[in-house]
Amino acid sequence: MKKQEQKSKTEEKCEDIECPFHGALRARGRTFKGNVKKIVGRRAVLEFERVIHYPKYERYAKAKTRLHARIPMCLLNQIKVGDTIKISECRPLSKIIHFVVTEKIK
Repeated sequence: MKKQEQKSKTEEKCEDIECPFHGALRARGRTFKGNVKKIVGRRAVLEFERVIHYPKYERYAKAKTRLHARIPMCLLNQIKVGDTIKISECRPLSKIIHFVVTEKIK
C-alpha cells in the first residue's frame, strides 16, 4: 500500500509540461536502452554499443552511440549515473535533445 501511495504522490507533484506521462509531450518513434554516462541539469547522456558491418572488409566493428534525453520531473530523483534506462523519441526539445526518458530499468 505504501508504494501505491508514494506513486500517487509523485504523480500529483509532477506538473512538468514536457513529461510523457503527465504533460503534453508525446513519446513516439524509436526506443533505446542504455547506460547513463552523465547528467547535466535535466538532461541525461545515454550511451550504448552497437555492431557495424563493413562489407568491403567482411568484418564487424563495435561502435558507441551517445544520445541526449530529457529527464521528466517525476523521474529526476530516481535516475543516477550508471543506471540503465529506456528512452523514447519525441519532438525536438532543443538543438541536441530529441528523446525523453520513459523508464528506469536497473
